[in-house]
Amino acid sequence: MLRHTFIHLPGVGIKTEKSLWDRGVHTWDDFLDPDRSLPFGKGKCTTLRSALIECNDHVCVFDPEYFARRLPSSNMWRLYSQFRNCCAYLDIETTGLGGPYDYITTAALYDGREIHHYVHSDNLDELAKDLEKYKLLITYNGSCFDLPFIRNFFGIPLEQAHIDLRFLLNSLGYRGGLKGCEKQLGLCRDGLEGVDGFFAVILWHEYKKTLNPSALETLLAYNIADAVNLEALMVAAFNLKVGETPFPELSLPPPCPPRIPFKADPELICDLHRRYFDSACGGLSLPTG
Repeated sequence: MLRHTFIHLPGVGIKTEKSLWDRGVHTWDDFLDPDRSLPFGKGKCTTLRSALIECNDHVCVFDPEYFARRLPSSNMWRLYSQFRNCCAYLDIETTGLGGPYDYITTAALYDGREIHHYVHSDNLDELAKDLEKYKLLITYNGSCFDLPFIRNFFGIPLEQAHIDLRFLLNSLGYRGGLKGCEKQLGLCRDGLEGVDGFFAVILWHEYKKTLNPSALETLLAYNIADAVNLEALMVAAFNLKVGETPFPELSLPPPCPPRIPFKADPELICDLHRRYFDSACGGLSLPTG
């Protein structure tokens, strides 16, 4: 879709881009054709063609950040198909919302081929280094939570191009958080019903308190599912957005989900729900320590 895009060029907005498409100027190659009639003066045409030649150079060196600085935030999705092979789907779990004593408990990174997971006091320090391998990050609500938390926690700039699915899906009418969007788009989480971000905190506290490996495994299964499902959501959102353009043939096939190397413990989940969510009293017992 990126090579069909013109709104990143100086002085070109949505209406002008649509006008170009209506004229049959569908790609950068069409625009660069010297025999093509364009709705600009000679000087403007020269400027824009020079800019597109520069764009081609940045595509060739896999530089999505160049385009991220020029695209409107609502159109970051256009980067996806061009730079999918150098992107990663990222999700973190934490002890809280970012207070002075909060920290990352586990993290999951999926690049469409391999799953990488990280655990506090084990290999979490590797996350910052591994993130450097990817030029495009995809999250759900990462611009508000995951990325600022990671920047503060590790003291790194984390300046890669970024697509935040929360806002992309919201623009398509899908709301209700990550799990709500998954359900609306037909994704399921076998064995992880009843587990959410708050419950992930409970799982971590249970693991730290008892060293029960099932608590950590359940947390990792949940965390990795968050990251892995981002790919399916990204493809679905991309296809819906492409459907709003004259180029439906650019739609992508649904991804084949990988095997998650951890399994949730349903008995532990039920036990923790009984212990921390007291239905009889309508109260909630929070983990401590």
